[in-house]
This record gives sequence, structure tokens and C-alpha cells, in this order.
Amino acid sequence: MELKNKIIVVTGGLGLLGRSFVKAILKAGGVAVVADIYITVSEELVSEVRKEQLPIENLHFHELDITSKDSVLSSINDISMKLGRIDALVNNAYPRNAHYGRKLEEVEYADFADNVSKHLGGYFLCMQQYALFFEKQGYGNIISMSSIYGVVAPRFEVYENAGFTMPVEYAAIKAGVIHLTKYFVKYFKGSHIRFNCISPGGIENHQQADFIAKYNSYAANKGMLDKNDLNGALIFLLSDASQFINGQNIVVDDGWSL
Repeated sequence: MELKNKIIVVTGGLGLLGRSFVKAILKAGGVAVVADIYITVSEELVSEVRKEQLPIENLHFHELDITSKDSVLSSINDISMKLGRIDALVNNAYPRNAHYGRKLEEVEYADFADNVSKHLGGYFLCMQQYALFFEKQGYGNIISMSSIYGVVAPRFEVYENAGFTMPVEYAAIKAGVIHLTKYFVKYFKGSHIRFNCISPGGIENHQQADFIAKYNSYAANKGMLDKNDLNGALIFLLSDASQFINGQNIVVDDGWSL
């Protein structure tokens, strides 16, 4: 599952999963383009890459707002001009507004619409414009991040006394990402572009011990995942080992959604 010299754009590349994805791409021999709206904090990732003795010359940065068509088109043009081509896009950004994460009865319609527009709409915009570029190029690969909550209903009992909930917007967005992926496969049939999803389970990120214990009780072995536990699925889908996998959603959750 090598990615030798494959040029891969990772939206949200400075986030928790994005940074792990970028380093996994570099380890596999690929060229990683970090596309993030907060590109000014890139020095921290550069320091991590150097510390882990990864090929810094294969790390690139591009400022990107996935909710702006001009920004998406600029990323395609600038990256392809600079590096000669683009082999794949990882749709990984996680845009949301300040009111995201409220309980169902507290969610305002405007906020629901805004968050779905930012996240699912941004994924659509990137898929649309990159797919059109890939169609002209003659090939391409788009991987979008969904979630187990795009596959199964929420287990609200896990969130009791946790101080947060599973947002209703998130359920709509992540289910939409999965079906959007299938739509694009059918629409671009014959174009040699692949579209797939990864649906992770919960990722450990300083949550309360009680919440983690409740979550883990539904899993088969490990329970809540480390951010690096998704890298194998990502590299597989980016590599030629998965060249005939198209329109699929790979669930990585230690059996939590069963």
C-alpha cells in the first residue's frame, strides 16, 4: 500500500485527524498538501514532521475555505500548477458555527441550515470541483470522512451527564456524505475517478473517563479509537491496492455500530 509520489490534498489538514493523515501519507511515500483555513498554525505540524524524520520536502500548504467556490478553484489551480497534477483529495475539514452542538430542542433552524451548508455543502463543493478537474485530468480519487453516526442512530445513553450530546446536524451531514459519495460514483461513471468514505467511531480526545467507559461498553475490543487508528483504511483507499473499490463506506469502529 505505497503512495510513492502520489499528490494528495487533505482538507482540514491541521486538525486532529488531518495531521495524522498527513503524516501517514508522508510515511507511505506520498506528497501531502495541507489545505486548511487556519494555515497560519502550520509551524507546529512542520515541527512534528521534522521530529518524526519524515520527508519535509513532500509537505506543502495551501489556505483553503471549503465553503468558498473561489477558494476551492484556487486550490485546484495553484496546487496542480505547482506540483504538476493532483492524484487525490481527502475531504476531512469540519466547519461549524458557534451554536453547533446544542440539544435537539435548542437548535434553531438557521443554525441547523448553516451547519449543514458549511459541512455537507463544503464537502459537495470540493467533490464537485475536484471531480471536474479529475475528469479533465483523466483520473482521480476522492475520500470523504463520514461517521458511524451516518450509519446508525445515536446511542444517547452514552451522553448522559457528559455535558455534551451528539448533534442532530452531524447525523444529517454524515449520512448525506455517504449517499453523496454513491451519487458521484454513478454520475462520473467511466471517468476513472473513485469516490469512497471512511466512517470512524469515536476518537479519544480528552473526554471524561465516565463517557469513555460508557462508549467502550458497546465496542468489541479496544473501544474508543486513537487518531492514528484510521490511517490504515485511508492509505488503503489512497493506494492502488484499492483500485477497484468505488462507492463504498469503510466503517472503522471496533464493532461499536453492530
